[in-house]
Amino acid sequence: MARFIKTGKSEIELKEADSEIRETVSRIIRDIETQGDAAVRKLSEQFDKWSPVSFRLSESEISEIVSSLPKQVIEDIKFAQEQIRFFAEKQRASITDIEVETRPGVFLGHKNIPINSAGCYIPGGRYPMVASAHMSILTAKVAGVKRVIACTPAIHGKIPAATVAAMFLAGADEIYILGGIQAMTAMAIGTETILPVDIIVGPGNAFVAEAKRQLYGRVGIDLFAGPTEILVIADETADAEMVACDLLGQAEHGPTSPGVLITTSEKLAHETIKEIERQLETLPTADIAGVAWRDNGAIILVESEDEAIAEADKLAYEHVEVLTREPNVFLARMTNYGALFLGPETNVAYGDKVIGTNHTLPTMKAARYTGGLWVGKFLKNCTYQRCTPEASAEIGKYAMRLCEIEGFMGHKEQAALRVRRYDKK
Repeated sequence: MARFIKTGKSEIELKEADSEIRETVSRIIRDIETQGDAAVRKLSEQFDKWSPVSFRLSESEISEIVSSLPKQVIEDIKFAQEQIRFFAEKQRASITDIEVETRPGVFLGHKNIPINSAGCYIPGGRYPMVASAHMSILTAKVAGVKRVIACTPAIHGKIPAATVAAMFLAGADEIYILGGIQAMTAMAIGTETILPVDIIVGPGNAFVAEAKRQLYGRVGIDLFAGPTEILVIADETADAEMVACDLLGQAEHGPTSPGVLITTSEKLAHETIKEIERQLETLPTADIAGVAWRDNGAIILVESEDEAIAEADKLAYEHVEVLTREPNVFLARMTNYGALFLGPETNVAYGDKVIGTNHTLPTMKAARYTGGLWVGKFLKNCTYQRCTPEASAEIGKYAMRLCEIEGFMGHKEQAALRVRRYDKK
């Protein structure tokens, strides 16, 4: 039976701040609805110390920013985008339009139609999330989205050059230096200078996530995102240094980021606790990672691989690293996860930055019902139908009777009209 070696804060404790966030976001959305660009500018000044003549970068400004970066930075961004583009193109190729003749003269089909416009949010703050540009903008472009706009905040009143370069190289049609709730709302509902989009995507802090939740319905979204999560599943073949390193690597995202170890080895469990304490002494981001581990870290000791799989599927975590003797067992049997990282040779950082899979993934148990951001998120699967006259008459007779069962007499008449017109018997 599974038992906890370490636990973090309870769910009730972690949700105490939610109501304040909801109220703040609701107020800001209302301000932007009524005041438009003026509200956006005021919020940008307040939160990002940024109030340019235009939030949208011109072509010349983008060119100057890209040119200012070292050649190696540009080459590294291009390498990462090559990997992500290649995998996204393979995913797109796997999504096909179909048309089938289900009965003589009855043709049904579907088309996968790209969304017309998308807004991509690239977080800034403590960490300029350069990789998020690849994951959202590039993926939308591979899907065939005509207009892709992107927002990223100024950092301490300055433009994040590497992020802008990544946005440009990924194919963004419009680039705005704009952050937070104001960016999400401006993209979703529009202002005097920003045309609204059909879907907003990308990670962000709790306020950005709440903005997406409140704007959903007026605009599409990719996911309801929470703090990043990592689960490491390990047996006695794993070593504590690697387990601790990988848990802390995700914990540095923020103080609310959960990290869990599920293991069949009690020895490894206790060694990992000690190793985390040791690594925190020298980790440059220990001020964040240490709090995340203290408040949200957990270690679960299980008796078997079967129990490990069951516990992992209950958690339904965003990132799941498998450091066991036979990692492919978990690939074959696990059902709830955002992305799997199989074996010690790979890790979450590869997926976050460069290897080619998308890093925008489900959190807060959403992996029970959805995967992460991919080209399919930017496509609408739209069905169609057509019939020959003879087939219409046949289907119409069934439809008449079925509509009458439900009491839909207007529906029945639609079918009856076709039967009268096309039934030659």
